[in-house]
Amino acid sequence: MVEIGVSVAAKVSEYLVDPVVRPLGYLFNYGIGSRTLDEAKGNGLVIFDDVSKWLARADGFIQDASKFLEDEKAARKSCFNGLMCPNLKSRYQLSRAARKKAGVADKIHGDGHFETVSYRTPLPEINSAPSETLKSRISILNEVMEALGDANINKIGVWGLGGVGKSMLVKQVAQKAAQEKLFDKVVTASVLQTPDLKRIQQQIAEKLGMKFDVEIEEDRAIRLHQRLKGEKTILVILDDLWAELDLDKIGIPSRANHHKGCKLLLTSSNKDVLSNQMGTQKEFLLQHLQEDEAWILFKNKAGDSIENIPDLKRTAMEVAKECSGLPIAIVTVATALKNKSESIWKDALQQLKTRTLTNISGMETKGTNTLEEARDRIEALVERLQSSNLLLHTEDKEFVRMHDVIRNVALEIASKEHHEYTFQKGGWSKVNDELKKFTMRHVDVSELPGGLVCPNLELFGCSLNTISSLLEIPNTFFEGMKQLKVLDFTSMNLPSLPSSLKCLSNLRTLCLDGCQLGDIAIIAELKQLEILSLINSDIEQLPRKIAKLTQLRLLDLWCSSKLEVIPPDVISSFARLEDLRMGNSFTQWEMEGKSNACLSELNNLTLLTSLDIQIPNAKLLPEDIAFDNLVRFKIFIGDVWLWEEISKTDRILKLNKFDTSLLHVVDGMSKLLKRSEDLHLHELSGGTDALSKLDGEGFPTLKHLKG
Repeated sequence: MVEIGVSVAAKVSEYLVDPVVRPLGYLFNYGIGSRTLDEAKGNGLVIFDDVSKWLARADGFIQDASKFLEDEKAARKSCFNGLMCPNLKSRYQLSRAARKKAGVADKIHGDGHFETVSYRTPLPEINSAPSETLKSRISILNEVMEALGDANINKIGVWGLGGVGKSMLVKQVAQKAAQEKLFDKVVTASVLQTPDLKRIQQQIAEKLGMKFDVEIEEDRAIRLHQRLKGEKTILVILDDLWAELDLDKIGIPSRANHHKGCKLLLTSSNKDVLSNQMGTQKEFLLQHLQEDEAWILFKNKAGDSIENIPDLKRTAMEVAKECSGLPIAIVTVATALKNKSESIWKDALQQLKTRTLTNISGMETKGTNTLEEARDRIEALVERLQSSNLLLHTEDKEFVRMHDVIRNVALEIASKEHHEYTFQKGGWSKVNDELKKFTMRHVDVSELPGGLVCPNLELFGCSLNTISSLLEIPNTFFEGMKQLKVLDFTSMNLPSLPSSLKCLSNLRTLCLDGCQLGDIAIIAELKQLEILSLINSDIEQLPRKIAKLTQLRLLDLWCSSKLEVIPPDVISSFARLEDLRMGNSFTQWEMEGKSNACLSELNNLTLLTSLDIQIPNAKLLPEDIAFDNLVRFKIFIGDVWLWEEISKTDRILKLNKFDTSLLHVVDGMSKLLKRSEDLHLHELSGGTDALSKLDGEGFPTLKHLKG
């Protein structure tokens, strides 16, 4: 009987209530669709207002229906004679209520059919770089804003040179228009030299939160036109027009009578494109920045710290001038040079002056005109390579290290791509006509072959394992390499140089570092020689004939401590000399008219920018000695100074037993003192008046002072 009673109760419930309660299930299952909404929200989409209102309505109904179903469930459990059976009266009442709720459920369910439930919001505009302090830009900005507020103007143009800041200006216009709520919407698109109409349409649509459901360009134009007309007021900014643009093909209302609330702001480098082809009613010329405003913007990007270093500030101001008042150049260059070393600043300045600057962070070495420029370029390249861990840092900035793995890879690339070859034992057979660079490092050879036929060879380098080893160089050795530009013999015993050296009419660099040398007078025949290096050699006397090297730009005698004779007028003959290095070397300076060189010869070297020298006695200094052009110097006066210390600065002056009263006489020394970065003073005489006067004027570049 229990089973029968339960069965009857279930059947009564099925016929009376279940058919009208079942529609409520549709709404309970809407949660499956709500997962789509959650996914849309997770993807940054915004739910349409009517969809949100429907969700709130459905949620409220479901809560009410849930209580109703609980009551219905309780009614099923009413007891009759101890049997679980339906309370028919209660069930009937529930059935009537269920019919009403089912009707509401059907209505809500029917209203819940939407083609799309979400949309993507316009991307927020990124704030442009601050230029509020630039009065010229504020003036133009205000004029454009005034024109936008003129009811009789619906097309405005901004024109000027490329890089002058047109794009930046219209960004600021867009921001200000949005802030002041001049328009319901502000949209921007870049046109560029070759306009892509679909891309322009897409840019505008995204700003409006609109998604195209068609791909044909004409259909997209119709949809976009309808959407734009749906905004009561809208500003459309089209940046970088190169020629006439058909606005109708994009979907932009082209005339005021198409949509009075739509205004256009256009930019171009060509005024005719705006006024004649696009029909702008008012055009504004954006000119380059004046020098004071250019410097303000440059400092803003490079950092105010450049103000605190006088030499760097001078270079920075020159760099800023070379940017020609173009904000895009100023911002790009200043940002690239921020927190960089002085060498990189100088290198950038030189490239800007010669207009070879294509990539601040690039690795080009061409375009330098002086050794100082070349040195700045090399130091800049070294710094970049160290930043990339391709070169390793050392305590001495004159030297760098390279990891073995990097070195091997570099050699492999050089050998395959640049016709370079590093000699290995038995490797003469690999020498060929295409070879451009050939090196032999720390090898054990006693003689070179009778002659190498390498018509394209530009560099030849050789060093032996031990300096005591005597290397035989046949007189004909250089006859087959007449294009040679760099010759490097290091740590070799060379009692004489081969006669075929005279064949090297294109030779620019000769290095005989660490060599035991005999007669080197033959090098005077190398009339195009620009760099002569005799570092750490045992040479005792420079031959008089060497004065013929009138193209010489660098003479390096560093640590040639046995050198005691430099004939008079030899140094002064090097009129193109830019770099003279005599540290820990020749000190036998004499007065004019004697048998050795005198310091007054330095006055003939008007291009000299770098000087390392030791002067045993300050009385040897001529009154008219000029050090004005020196950029780098290590000048030691007195005989107590050592050269072994690692240099951490470029301008070092050391004075021992120096008579300070000479500062009134030798003006060049006063200038050196004021420009020194590292100053050593020892046992000075002559009083402190002169130094006090200099100190009163300041030592703006001084970094280290030792007594």
